[in-house]
Amino acid sequence: MLSRLALRALAPAGLKSSVALPSLSSGIIHASRSLHKSQQHLVPVPSLPEKGGKVRHGIIPEDFFQYMYPKTGVTGPYVLATGLTLYFLSKEIYVINHETISSIMIVGLLIYGIKKYGPVVAAFLDKTMDDELASYENFKSALINRCQEGIEEEKKEQWRLEGRHYLFDAKRNNIAMILEANYRERLLTVSREVKKRLDYQVAVQQLKRRMERDHMINWIEKNVWQSVTAQPEKENIAKCLLDLKALSKSAQASL
Repeated sequence: MLSRLALRALAPAGLKSSVALPSLSSGIIHASRSLHKSQQHLVPVPSLPEKGGKVRHGIIPEDFFQYMYPKTGVTGPYVLATGLTLYFLSKEIYVINHETISSIMIVGLLIYGIKKYGPVVAAFLDKTMDDELASYENFKSALINRCQEGIEEEKKEQWRLEGRHYLFDAKRNNIAMILEANYRERLLTVSREVKKRLDYQVAVQQLKRRMERDHMINWIEKNVWQSVTAQPEKENIAKCLLDLKALSKSAQASL
């Protein structure tokens, strides 16, 4: 009787489970995904939860009880489990034998081990996971700092790139000054060379005039000396001697 009720309760629920049944765990979500056999969809993939959902009796998800409460009430899941158990036993789908006793003992030992050593193992695993997360966070922080340094360097290079026209202007001014200095230096060289040539021409003309003057003087003196006879020359010498004697007597008289 209970098995029939359980089957009747499961029949409509099974029809509606494909529409209204929420995901019971993250394993069901990933099981429903394609195994990379079809084209990848550009849809955000939900991230895995860090901690598992709530369960009852160690293995039954809390979502199952929350799904059954509006339809069967608080005792519905337990009645369903009891009915299924009785159905399997009454139809001899499951036969109790020595393996059942062994399974019960193994399950009991597992429960005892979980209750006794579970917190210690969980704490160790949590610590290991925290250490790994801390190492990943440090690695991520190092990468972020490196990226930030790269961004700062890029901004500095952009700032330098923005100021390159000032550098180009300064280089243009330097080149213009160098060209102007070369131009003026060449002008000075040209003026010096022209002055040298003009000075040479002036010197040549002065030399020519001096030579002409000396030649004229020599020619006049030569002609004068040729025109003067020996007698006037003696008379001039005697007169000069008389003048010198007169000058000497006047100088002695004055002393």
